[in-house]
Amino acid sequence: MRLRLPNTFVLLFAILAMIAAATWLVPGGQYDTRLVNGRQLVDPATFHYVASEPQGLVALMMAPIKGFVDAALIIGFVLIVGGAFAVLQQTAAIDAMIGAVVRAHSRSPLVRAAVIPVFITLFSLGGATFGMAEEAIPFILIFVPLALALGYDSIVGVSIPFVGSQVGFAAAFINPFNVGVAQGIAGIAPFSGMRYRIIVWCIATAVTIAFMMWYAARIKRQPQLSPTWALDQEKRQQATPAAAALVVMTARHASVLALFVSSLGVMVYGVVEYQWGVEEIAALFLSMAILIGVLGKLGADGFVAAFLHGARDLVTTALVIALARGTVILARDSHIIGTMLHALTPLVASASPIIAAQKMFVIQSVINFFIHSGTGQAALTMPIMAPLADLVGVSRQTAVLAFQLGELTTPMIPTSGITVGVLALARIPWLTWARWMVPLQLIYLVMALALLAPPVLMHWQ
Repeated sequence: MRLRLPNTFVLLFAILAMIAAATWLVPGGQYDTRLVNGRQLVDPATFHYVASEPQGLVALMMAPIKGFVDAALIIGFVLIVGGAFAVLQQTAAIDAMIGAVVRAHSRSPLVRAAVIPVFITLFSLGGATFGMAEEAIPFILIFVPLALALGYDSIVGVSIPFVGSQVGFAAAFINPFNVGVAQGIAGIAPFSGMRYRIIVWCIATAVTIAFMMWYAARIKRQPQLSPTWALDQEKRQQATPAAAALVVMTARHASVLALFVSSLGVMVYGVVEYQWGVEEIAALFLSMAILIGVLGKLGADGFVAAFLHGARDLVTTALVIALARGTVILARDSHIIGTMLHALTPLVASASPIIAAQKMFVIQSVINFFIHSGTGQAALTMPIMAPLADLVGVSRQTAVLAFQLGELTTPMIPTSGITVGVLALARIPWLTWARWMVPLQLIYLVMALALLAPPVLMHWQ
């Protein structure tokens, strides 16, 4: 008899319940903070136990609504992006683009060989430079139907923008949101050690491309092997990609796509030059949707109907994000995150500096389950890990790299709002995705452990 696995909502609520139970067993603890260069940093020498605040049944049932409020920006962003892309799809410009790529894919061996490597490299570069993370969410609505039209599956469509950007974020060489902040806290020159970080990024991106090329070729040969085969059959029937492939690119389609690409360029520029956040990017997508509605001659009623339809389709995604954020709120309100960090710290000590660096990576991976913000995790852990690195014979540059690589688990963990939001958008159950991700995560684990050895051996500073 085959085991029937719970859906994402049941799984997330079970995690909520387990964290609530843990708050009755784990004592409260926290570190004092001090203001350094305008940032509140944790003082590693000030850990102390505080009064425990166990989270009972009432707190458990309130966690989803608190998560909704706490994640209001990202939820609003997802709804607006969903509406904007529904307007874009209503113009049939995406169908025309997919049709053009499908025809080129069928005619040109070069295009067939280049689609996956080129796009994964671009998204990885986005993560490595300007910290692309939530920005990858809108691309799910393009790459899933594109992957299906090319004979792949939804997993390929999700992996190109999502895994690509996340592996770039974790192996970043100039990302100000994790590398810049962590190096500043660790007291080393901003963006120093870039040469080795570029090597790390190249290896991590190449490993991702190689795995995805192998998987995509396998699914191309035997589509029934896909974990999402049944789901994709439904999507293909609903999307009618064969009809989409017949859509001829017109001047109107081209102008709509040009506006879309220009908007993405503005988004990248705003993030890099002006440190745009979710609010500014959401405003950009809303403005883009209005202009696309005008260019596409949808009319006021057609624009509003398309926008509301797109936003309505993402209500499930919004609820999933709220539940995921609720898990972090329970741990934060009970003050057990500081206690857990304090308990993990002594485990870093080792007779071998290489093993110590690798232990740092494992600990950062565990912490990443609860804290997904690169900046937030750096602010919490680097004030402790940096001086600890000095004690165990590991350079602070290596400690920063261990912190970065700990974020390689983000594409799999169910407490990440981005992860569950992306999967809900693609209509892939988390457990289906997690089973598929296990081999890639094991490859990332071995890769990260190996990449932490050379910096120790060469006394990387």
